[in-house]
Amino acid sequence: AAFEGNKGTTEDLDRTAKLYIGGKQARPDSGYSTAVFAKSGKLVGHASNASRKDVRNAVEAANTVKGWSKTTGHLRAQILYFIAENLSARAKEFADRLNTLQGGNGGQKEVEASISRLFTYAAWADKYDGQVHGVPMRGTALAMKEPVGVIAALCPDTAPLLGLISLMAPAIAMGNRVILSASEAFPLIATDFFQVLDTSDVPGGVVNILTGAHIDVAKTMAEHMDINAVWSFSGSDLSKDIEAGSATNVKRTWVNNGQARGWLSSAGEGKEFLVAATEIKNIWIPYGE
Repeated sequence: AAFEGNKGTTEDLDRTAKLYIGGKQARPDSGYSTAVFAKSGKLVGHASNASRKDVRNAVEAANTVKGWSKTTGHLRAQILYFIAENLSARAKEFADRLNTLQGGNGGQKEVEASISRLFTYAAWADKYDGQVHGVPMRGTALAMKEPVGVIAALCPDTAPLLGLISLMAPAIAMGNRVILSASEAFPLIATDFFQVLDTSDVPGGVVNILTGAHIDVAKTMAEHMDINAVWSFSGSDLSKDIEAGSATNVKRTWVNNGQARGWLSSAGEGKEFLVAATEIKNIWIPYGE
């Protein structure tokens, strides 16, 4: 859960982080923001509160870069490697930020795991491909793995940087565009990540990041007809509402049913994420004797 302020000091500059939509920082449609406190009680900044209109804006931005799904796996891999390299160059800064926000000294471990995860999915980007299946006829079938399209994801509160990257990386590696609702408790680590994306050749609209309460955007994500899948690993149990809302256009859902996941363990990565980020198209090819 988010920390609350007490008698701690405040920052000299009252900074409000914006949303990241279409490759640009954007003010929230509501105009509201939430104060973010460190564990010490110190005010470290303000995070924008995304609303339904911001979700719709993010979907429009994602739909302007449909060409991302047609890029080669090799190109997507190179961009993911570049993100990892740029995050590595600022590793200490992100580790210190995580330590400030969450307390403790686990920031370095989380940043290192985040970089490793980016490298993992960069390596998978041009290798998780289709298969040839035998069929009960004189012919064969090609099972082609294609991107789902636009994926909306509610990120976990725990491991706020690693959780966000663990959802973003497999999705864009497979050619999807994503709308990420960052950790409710520690949103400022996601807003710091904007700058890494800006310098890593990621086309505007491929990655869109919102901040604020997940409950304010979950229903809109589930019901929006141009969102093709919703993943929820939120600390708030919104699984039932998301599955009910997604029935309107029978979109795919992947929800945690209120259960936590160990993002630093093997449960935080793997083929399970690649399967969720792809659809199978079967092509039947008959041939003669």
